[in-house]
Order: sequence, then C-alpha cells, then structure tokens
Amino acid sequence: MGFRFDLIWGYLPFFWSGALLTIGFSLAGIVFGTIIGLGIAFGKMMKSKVLAAPFVCYITFFRGTPLFVQILIIHFGVVPKILGQANAIVAGIVALSLNEAAYIAEVFRAGIQSIDDGQMEAARSLGMTHGQAMRYIILPQAVKRVLPPMGNEFISLIKDSSLVSAIAAPELTYWAQAMNAQYTLVWEPYLTIALIYLILTLTMSSLVHLLERRMATK
Repeated sequence: MGFRFDLIWGYLPFFWSGALLTIGFSLAGIVFGTIIGLGIAFGKMMKSKVLAAPFVCYITFFRGTPLFVQILIIHFGVVPKILGQANAIVAGIVALSLNEAAYIAEVFRAGIQSIDDGQMEAARSLGMTHGQAMRYIILPQAVKRVLPPMGNEFISLIKDSSLVSAIAAPELTYWAQAMNAQYTLVWEPYLTIALIYLILTLTMSSLVHLLERRMATK
C-alpha cells in the first residue's frame, strides 16, 4: 500500500491552519516568556532572600513539573476560574509563556551574573544609577551572551507547543491526530507534521544565527 499523498492534499488546509496556530503559540510564548522571565531573573537576584523567595519558588515549580501537567492545570483549573469557561487557545498561550519564563529567567540570570562586577562599579562611579547601569552597560552585553541558549529555548518551545493538542487546541499535532483517527493512518499525518515542525525549527535556528552574527559585528 502506497503513501497516500491524496489524503495529505485534502488535509493541507487543516495542516496550514494548524501551522499558523503553532507559530502563534510559539511567538506568544517567546514574547510573554521573555518579558516575564526577565522580571523573574531580576527578582531572583535580589539581595533579600525573603523577597527573592517567590521568584525562586516560581522557577522551581515550572522547571520541576512536566509542561503537560501545567497545561492541564491551567486549562481545567486556572482559566475556567478567571474566564468562567475553558479556552484552549488562552490556556495554551498562558501555559507555554509561564513555563518558558522560568527557563528564560535562568538564562538571563546566568548572563547578567557573567558580566564582571567591575563594570557595574565603573558605571556607578560615573554617576549612573543602578538601573541606568543595568540598562545601558550590563544588559546589552548580557543579551549577546544569552542569545545562543535563548535560541535553543525558542526551538524547544516550537516543539513543546505540540502538547497543547491534549486540550484540543487545533494546532499541528491536533490535526495529525484527527487525520489518524479518520483514516487510521500513521505515516502520512505524523511524517507530514514532522516535516513542518522541522521547517519551523530550522527557520528559527537560521534567524537566531543571523541575529547572532549581526550583534557580533556591532
């Protein structure tokens, strides 16, 4: 029995819409995860252990529990409490963003702490406040150093977004499962989405390498 390209062709509109939603989940996770993660990184680096404790707990929880379980908790518990009903799209964005933030926070923390303390002291001696020194001296250098691990995180996020198919969010894996259920086929749906995921991750990898080269020349 041959490979059923005709069935794949019929499902292309669904795979296309699923790919767009996968990209949407990934972009939302990257943007919100980076914003939240940067705030958490600064929170964890506070000198007061009491004030830093909530941020440490946040990172410990989201890095120490499976993303799949976090998605289920947020979809069936958190989102209905807030919106009054379950919403797979909202739950997927929230879960991916919160999970990604925990990993990005550690990447940012490591990057900031890798900058020599003398640079902060030099900036303060020039009359800069702590915030100005962080913004104009420390962070620009830290961003260059964290770009490669951040790129790996973003690529992982694209692949991890497939887990939201468990809450019926109609992304790529959801439509592959639907095709599998309708035609009892394995190779056609799953090899197709594997190829699409590969294209997405290679594209993201190329963009990160391009950004690395541009920042290295500045």
